[in-house]
Amino acid sequence: MIVTIDGTAGSGKSTAARKLAARLGIAYLDTGAMYRVVTLIALEDGINLSDETRLVAAAGEDFHLDLGPTHIRVTLRERDVTEELRSMRINDHTRFIAASPGVRRILIERQRDIGRRLGSLVTEGRDQGSVVFPDADAKFYMDAAVEKRAERRMHELLAEGEEVAYDDVLANLRERDRTDASRPVAPLVVPRGAIMIDTSTLSIQQVLEFLLEQLVRLGLDVTPHSGIGEHVF
Repeated sequence: MIVTIDGTAGSGKSTAARKLAARLGIAYLDTGAMYRVVTLIALEDGINLSDETRLVAAAGEDFHLDLGPTHIRVTLRERDVTEELRSMRINDHTRFIAASPGVRRILIERQRDIGRRLGSLVTEGRDQGSVVFPDADAKFYMDAAVEKRAERRMHELLAEGEEVAYDDVLANLRERDRTDASRPVAPLVVPRGAIMIDTSTLSIQQVLEFLLEQLVRLGLDVTPHSGIGEHVF
């Protein structure tokens, strides 16, 4: 069973995807982490973010994704960079990586390969239901008021020990919304057949219950799978 959750930054799709994967007992894939790790490579190596050739080379570098039903951890150059990928420094530059046709081509194929090898997963991002898995068993699209999304994101960053201001987070999200919707390659759209969710006033538990209700309505088996282990790609 492939379940996709697309939507705007800060709408709660990562948390919802993790919770749903844990409830179903299948793997969770945060595709945004893949674009973020390429961003980190580019910044560490001093790559011009408009240099398509070098960005494609960066996307082809060996990094490892440790997938479980409740987490994804990323290892790059023999170090765990999972927390580093959530920083505002990475947030501010990932849009350039996401706009690269060559990078997207490489990462989309890697995502599809993960889906083929696992068979079942909950995957979230900006183009999962529209481009990567257009024939997914269930597709969702999440959104929320940008002010609410900025508030959530600010609290996440503060909890992770990063000093940020609400206005900076809000400006970052508005710019990401603009570039996600207007980029020429795989822009953020509502996937065909996707079920819409506005999370502005919903708790994560309410979102999870809604997702499960919709899966049942679609005739999908929501009985928790047992024995799911961790997978490294």
